[in-house]
Amino acid sequence: MVQTSLGLLILLLGLSIPVGAALLLLALSLGAAFSPMPIYLAMGEVIWSASTNAILVSVPLFVLLGEILLRSGMADRLYRSMSHWLAWLPGGLMHANIGASMVFAATSGSSVATAATIGTVATPVIKTYGYGERLFLGTIAAGGTLGILIPPSINLIIYGWLTQTSVPQLYLAGFVPGIVLGLIFMATILICCLVRPEWRGRAIETSWKERLESLSGLVPPGFIFVIVIGSIYAGFATPTESAALGVVVAIALAAVNRKLSVRMILEALDGTMRTSAMIMLIVASAFFLNFVLSAIGLVAALNGFITGLGLGPMGTLVAIIIFYLVLGCFMEPLPMMIVTIPIIVPVVVQAGFDPVWFGIMVVLLCETAMITPPVGVNLYVVQGVRGRGVISDVILGVLPFIGSLLLMIVLIIVAPDIVMWLPRLIGAQ
Repeated sequence: MVQTSLGLLILLLGLSIPVGAALLLLALSLGAAFSPMPIYLAMGEVIWSASTNAILVSVPLFVLLGEILLRSGMADRLYRSMSHWLAWLPGGLMHANIGASMVFAATSGSSVATAATIGTVATPVIKTYGYGERLFLGTIAAGGTLGILIPPSINLIIYGWLTQTSVPQLYLAGFVPGIVLGLIFMATILICCLVRPEWRGRAIETSWKERLESLSGLVPPGFIFVIVIGSIYAGFATPTESAALGVVVAIALAAVNRKLSVRMILEALDGTMRTSAMIMLIVASAFFLNFVLSAIGLVAALNGFITGLGLGPMGTLVAIIIFYLVLGCFMEPLPMMIVTIPIIVPVVVQAGFDPVWFGIMVVLLCETAMITPPVGVNLYVVQGVRGRGVISDVILGVLPFIGSLLLMIVLIIVAPDIVMWLPRLIGAQ
């Protein structure tokens, strides 16, 4: 049954059927084949219960926040500020790509939005300063993955909803790994530029006056971050309410900067509706698929199979990591997470791992999937922004950063306090 389900899903995706529709077709097919009852009759109630959860309202709100930041010009000023402060390092603006991605991730919650925004601003300078194009494109794709790790994160919201885990605790757990991973990405750039000096590009001249003046570009995203995250931990707002506050603040800042217009709002709303519709179709379809998998006994059978292997806690974890790395080559991260989390998390918790810690592990694996060919969505986003050449350039450029992500996964296994230190510290107060 497991082989049938996975094979049918890969077949549907291979036929270029949209992910949400593929998941729904898979659920209906499995229900018809393996359930003695007309399980499709429950589809309406299951999808309705999934789509009316209050915490999911935060998803389109965070998408709208990212759209406003992109279309109001705040991202441009953010990138210029990072270029003044980080361009002195070997690799110059490639470090600015990572730094700007880290800051933008702290407001948008989306990897695709982060990669698209930073890519739009950064790609025009590749030839101007003589950078190694493949590595430069790789930094944009890899930096974009930070959007789902550094809070606020849409994927962490979905994980918390699926597993009934505290979203504020997950946000706390994502801070330190997000910063550490950003620093590992920058170290990877340094190593690549030392090995191949021709990739580092020409140095950008700047002065302390220009650096200090450029700090104004960090104020809007920093202020939004404080409002969104601060309101949660001050007990003033839920994650959904904090997302709404972020949108209000972003609109106010756009007005202050004289970038607010009816056209800008309409374009932001259009982009939000397109992205949110895609996400919510995937969420609703995957939720119904999970219901079907439980009803036909596949979840219990798979749990029993994994437990019966007798691998021990660490062996089970390694098997799950390999499973996600392989699956990430064929599925987009969000549906992969929604389909597998209800099945995998009970096994992980039974093996003795903390669900908050495992949430960060899952997000790191999703980040890896976002830049792993042939389906890695950030690869196509960066190539689309680039608008020329072949996608193999982006794939080759991102390979060192896949290694960086695997290193980060090993680090949080060896030193789990990288993830759990902040949640324990704040939780103990």
